[in-house]
Amino acid sequence: MGAGHAHTLHHAGDSLVHRLPAHVKIVVAFVLVLAVVATPRAAFWVFGLHLLLLVGIWVVARLPVASIAARSLIEAPFVVLAVLLPFFAAGPRTEFLGLSLSVDGLLAGWNILVKGTLGVLISVTLGMTTPVRDLLVGLGRLRVPPMITTIATLMVRYLEVIAAEARRMRLARIARGHDPRFLWQIGATVRGVGTLFLRAYERGERVHLAMLARGYSGAMPLRSDVPTSPRTWLRALVPAAVAVTGAAVAYL
Repeated sequence: MGAGHAHTLHHAGDSLVHRLPAHVKIVVAFVLVLAVVATPRAAFWVFGLHLLLLVGIWVVARLPVASIAARSLIEAPFVVLAVLLPFFAAGPRTEFLGLSLSVDGLLAGWNILVKGTLGVLISVTLGMTTPVRDLLVGLGRLRVPPMITTIATLMVRYLEVIAAEARRMRLARIARGHDPRFLWQIGATVRGVGTLFLRAYERGERVHLAMLARGYSGAMPLRSDVPTSPRTWLRALVPAAVAVTGAAVAYL
């Protein structure tokens, strides 16, 4: 992966959060997600604490809230499910603004909404403060199997290449009179998808041969393994420790 292939999720910066080693941030994000999942659904103040910790990280990293919100729209299908649960779930019901809502459905919908939202926000924060290449290097330092990191590296590198190829093919079809808005032209779209698959397969073959010619032996070359100081770990794990403590207190 060349340096010129920056992923659109990453938000460039030089904050304390951006400078943390990638594997440290991956561990912190993983612990934060575990703390969110382990929090009882009725512990509302603990969820507020988790959100406050995230806001603190955003302030330190100087991340724009608008960009965070735009990248979090992937959660929309889960929001729809959470909104529908109070109407269709069984069990005791309560009245709100003339609507009959299930109490269990309200709690289940809240549980899905708050935990899903916080999980997405944690993932978005990790992605915005860490380039994709560094994430892959961090996974390697955490002893993730090399084959998984290799597949992820190639996938991230060539997803944008294939997307650009698809855009060029679409423009070429439109220049020749194709209009994808009409149903009777769906055949051209389907043939275009097949052509894109063949081109992607052929490109993969050429890339693999080029890698073998350059000495590829089954693992992607990673950056030098510079040790991380205990002070860095302790400083980075503070939000995770607070989140775990809050989740544990909620059970008392």
